[in-house]
Amino acid sequence: MFYRQKFDTFIRIYQGFGYIVNQGSFADRVLDKSGAVFLQALSRKAKRLDELAKDIQKEFINVDFETIKQDAEEFYQMLEADGFLVSGETEAELDKKDVKFSYKALKPKTINNDFSPVILRADKSSQEFLEEHFNDNPHLTAFQIELTSRCNERCIHCYIPHENKINDIKPELFYKTLEQLKEMNILNLTLSGGEPMLHPEFCNFLRKAKEYDFSVNVLSNLTLLSDEIIKELKNNRLSSIQASLYSMKPEIHDEITQMTGSFEKTKNAILQLIENDIPLQISCPTMKQNKDCFVDVLNWAYKHKVRATTDMIMMAKYDHTTDNLKNRLDEKEVETIIKAVIENNEYYQEDVLKADFTKEDRTDTSNDRVCGVCISMLCMVANGNCYPCAGWQDQVVGNLNETLLKDIWENSPRVKYLRNIRKKDFPKCLKCADKMFCAMCMVRNANENPEGDPLKINEHFCKVAAINKTIVLNWKAKQNANFR
Repeated sequence: MFYRQKFDTFIRIYQGFGYIVNQGSFADRVLDKSGAVFLQALSRKAKRLDELAKDIQKEFINVDFETIKQDAEEFYQMLEADGFLVSGETEAELDKKDVKFSYKALKPKTINNDFSPVILRADKSSQEFLEEHFNDNPHLTAFQIELTSRCNERCIHCYIPHENKINDIKPELFYKTLEQLKEMNILNLTLSGGEPMLHPEFCNFLRKAKEYDFSVNVLSNLTLLSDEIIKELKNNRLSSIQASLYSMKPEIHDEITQMTGSFEKTKNAILQLIENDIPLQISCPTMKQNKDCFVDVLNWAYKHKVRATTDMIMMAKYDHTTDNLKNRLDEKEVETIIKAVIENNEYYQEDVLKADFTKEDRTDTSNDRVCGVCISMLCMVANGNCYPCAGWQDQVVGNLNETLLKDIWENSPRVKYLRNIRKKDFPKCLKCADKMFCAMCMVRNANENPEGDPLKINEHFCKVAAINKTIVLNWKAKQNANFR
């Protein structure tokens, strides 16, 4: 019997545990040190059970071969039942069983689903789990590379100043960075821009990312999608492509992108991705221009079995200019959007209606980290500058033309400073009655603050949290009253 990990299954061995995730189903499993040995024996190449058992036995020299073989068979059968592996008597049988993501399925898993536990189930998404696991010993597991800062759209809400959109990453820097990511055992790689498809080496970059066995996410407006790019996307092990669609009314979408014809290009490209069974997510940020029609995008996406999300989180530009915020919703408009979101999001409704939804956490969280900044993720722009997270591009922590990524991660003074910020550094937030409806974000603070201070609380989002709390609790009370 042959065993092989599926096309869209990824395996990583970290200190003290093994991790396996299937990007097609969003299922993942966590294994202890012994289980990690069984996991590490697997590969994308088909192996017979005897060969796998021999590899495993090297780590358990006091256990007889037949015992290991029996345990391995049971272990791999469980992982196959959960959709991580395929088995068969021939390579052809393995290929037939290795069914990839498809929109033709009745309900393709374009959103997270809960799975029955086998071995041990990670309660959160893979990135959230890894962040928590490495909380006391930060381990880089996700990296974002800006292939080019150039963009063919001029989105009115963008946090990147247009005059800075001038650089393409040099291929040698890209390939050198991938080598370092592989050495550091990175799982998730995001390719972004600007518009990443503007880079002339985009397809070659995709091919190399596949060679290094990264789970790849692409951020794109899709207006430059071509047959060649579609072919490479299909051959890659994509987690997803994320594209923004702002309205189903062409004139509104094009007003936001400031590119005539962009709606038709993006919409048609989305349909092409669906036709080619390429995993996709649609982002629909809500602002003044599309506040009355963003729900149409969500409904259109649902009709096509695509996950779509919206948010009102517009931040200032990273150079601390705020002219883009004239498009941000005011408090009254925010109220309308939140009501629309809760009325149209069944998953959020289920959470809100849980009995413990409003139960206050009495645990002392003052020493908790604010977010995952410099805990598991870094980003870089095309000139080699590294920064903590998307949007915080003036917070340079090092440059990969000058310093190795591992050295930046372990020794950068700025990384150490950001890593040591705790919730107690925001005393007002710890005492806030609305904190359950707010996620403190240092980049939102920093970008909108003239001095770029991440500790200066952004009052706009405090007001949004208060509005959110009132609307949600009123909705919950109304639903509970209807059930009586």
